[in-house]
Formats: sequence, C-alpha cells, structure tokens
Amino acid sequence: MMALTDTRSAALYRRAVEVMPGGVSSPVRAMRAIGRDPVFLARGEGAEVVDVDGNRYVDYVCSWGPLIHGHAHPDVLEAIAEAATRGTSFGAPTPGEVELASEVARRIDGVQMLRMTSSGTEATMTALRLARAATGREKVLKFEGAYHGHVDGLLARAGSGLATQSLPSSPGVPAGTAAQTVVVAWSDPDALHAATEAHELAAILAEPLPANMGLVPPQPGFLELLRERASATGALLVLDEVISGFRVARGGAQELTGVTADLTIMGKVLGGGLPAAAVGGRAELMNMLAPAGEVYQAGTLSGNPLAVAAGLATLELLDESAYARLGAVTERLASGLREAAAEADGYPVQVVSVTGLVTVFFSDRPVRSFEDVLGCDLDAYAAWCRELLARGVYPPPSQFEAWFPSLAHTPEQIDRTVESAAAAFATLDEPSSSSAQSAR
Repeated sequence: MMALTDTRSAALYRRAVEVMPGGVSSPVRAMRAIGRDPVFLARGEGAEVVDVDGNRYVDYVCSWGPLIHGHAHPDVLEAIAEAATRGTSFGAPTPGEVELASEVARRIDGVQMLRMTSSGTEATMTALRLARAATGREKVLKFEGAYHGHVDGLLARAGSGLATQSLPSSPGVPAGTAAQTVVVAWSDPDALHAATEAHELAAILAEPLPANMGLVPPQPGFLELLRERASATGALLVLDEVISGFRVARGGAQELTGVTADLTIMGKVLGGGLPAAAVGGRAELMNMLAPAGEVYQAGTLSGNPLAVAAGLATLELLDESAYARLGAVTERLASGLREAAAEADGYPVQVVSVTGLVTVFFSDRPVRSFEDVLGCDLDAYAAWCRELLARGVYPPPSQFEAWFPSLAHTPEQIDRTVESAAAAFATLDEPSSSSAQSAR
C-alpha cells in the first residue's frame, strides 16, 4: 500500500494554501471530507491517473464526469491540437459551434437551439433568466440535495461540495435573492403539488438523475409529475443534465425517461474535458436571448474553439455500442462493489447505479432523498476512501458525489477495484447506530 501522505503532494499543498483559498480551486478537491490532504495529480492515461509522487490510481472521478472516454483519448487530443493550430480563441463565431449545436439538437428532443457558455453555473443562470423573462414570474422551485452551480439563489439545501462542507447555505447571498427559491424534498409528490399550488413559479428546476448528493434516481412517475405540474401551472421545466447529459444515454436522461424539458442545461461531457456548457431549448424560447431577443447573456470565451473541438470529438465516439459497453462497465463495477461489501460480513451499503454513474452509500436502508443521504455513515465512507487511495483506487472524496466509470476502464481495472474495495471494507469497524446518527 502507498503512503497516505506523499512528499511532493504535501509540499505542493503547503504552498497552495498560501496562495489559494483552502489550497484548491474548487472545494471538494481538498479531500477534507475524507480526513486527508489532497492528492496533486501529474497526468492521466486512459482510466488511470498518476500523482506527483509517481503513485498510480484507477480513477473514478474522471474530472467529475467529462472524461467519458478516459484521460487523453487520442481522438480528442488530435481534435484539440488541430484546432489549436488555427488559434485558441477569437471572440467571433466559428464553424465548430454550429456543428456542435447541430449535433446536440440531433440528440436531445426539445433542443432546437443552443447557447454556449463556459461553465454549468453560467448555463444555469442563463436558463433561469430566460425562464423568468418568458413567464414574467420570479420564483424558482428546486429540490433538496440538488446542486446547480454556485448561483446565489440556488445555494439552499444543496448537494455536492456544499453538502460535503456541511453548509446549509452560503454567506454573501442576499436574503431577497434566496427568498425567490422554493425548496422541496426530492421525489415527494405531495410536497411538489403543494408548492406548485402555493407559488407562481417561473421554473421547476431538477436534475432528472440527481448525482450531486450521490446518485439518487427519482421514484417512479416523479419526473412525469414534474412535467405535468410545470405544464399545468405555466412554469417552465428546466432539466439540469450537466452530469447526465450524453453520459447515461445518447440523448441524456431525457431519452431514458421520455420526459422532455422546456430548457436543458448541459456541460461536462459536452466539452470533452475542456470548459464548456450550454443551455438549449425550443426556438421560440431560445430566440428571446440577445441578440435575437432582449434577454441579455454573453461570454468572452463561450464557444471556445478548443472546447468545441473536444466536445465534438467526444460526442462522435458516443454511438449506441459505446453506451452498451459503458453500461456493461458500470454494471460490472456496481455488482462487484455489492459483492465486496457482502464479503465483509455484509457491511451495510447501498450501491446505486445507472449507465455511467455509481454511488456507494454507507447506509443500511435504501437512499431516496437528501435526508437519507445525510443519514449515511460519513465517517465510514471517509475511512473506506482513504483505504482505497492507499490501494491505488481514486474514488470521489465525498459521500455526496457520484463515481464516474468510463469507456477506458478495463475488466482488469474493475476487478482490481473490487478487490481493493473488499480489502478496504474489511478494515472498517462494525457500524454502530451512534455513528450513523452522528452523520445526520
């Protein structure tokens, strides 16, 4: 097993905390939730990453989702390099943007037009501004545990890094802004009905496959109910497919569920590992954006030619056979993790998966809501992750994040992961009711 504290990583972290808040550029990377300092990475190769001390890991973070083909895929690198020879940024339209928008429109029902941004947060801001302009209303409904970027009004009962840091909201958010957000428990039909009756909503905003509190799929019929309540009340249904888009299926979660959004937020896989995101929808809505309409949105690096090239190359490799292979990789990993827990005298975990996404919840009961996630044994998850890292497996360093299997993961790497998981489970103390309760 490798040492938990590696000399060059430790030295870099000491330097980083002097010049970067918390020593990182995004909170979850700090690994504080699992009780250790971050690992500084030097390079990625397929399904593996290598840290600055030369330690190699099977990677299930994969840049938090964009790298569906793994690290440094030759076709993606070639597309980026070729684009770079023509220039890295123009602040002007380029052919690649048109090609990418057309490809997205072919894949996702309900997306006729696309506006590129550089991050999912920007795309979410644009979608909400568009929804408010289209409806003449201000309030937005979101769900507990959902993270839609660091938009002021949406940092309430959020998942991802906010849950990891145990922050119920964020300082610096004006009370008036927060008041425009209605928060409802995930997969709770009664709460949804009550909220949509009590408030005039501009938008119902949801991840169709929530993965920012760990993977917590909707209960049967709930997405259909979102669509029905939005249509019945005049709100727009905005589906955040930053994670699920192009990862779980060719047309994202909307293809799997048959529920079509009015506006769709995209990112991660869309940029193929480079900064890119977008909002898309029907032409009559999208044409409200400037310069076609009066709803203003802009971005100096939106539609960056390198990101567009990486995104196109990534999507071109994602045909039906690719998703079938990714589904098989995901199932091998998920079933193997279940078996590994069972070998450790049935250590109580819930392994949840869909194509391209997996979460291991340290819970003795099914996880269906944010409250259920908060009730997981966070200490046990943290200890398990530390053991996995020591054995050359790089998991998401938070119970509130999904694992991202990729098309680069081989059967041998999956089997090695499962062996490491079994050994890591075996090191854990028997769970107690007090430890689970302390995580609530």
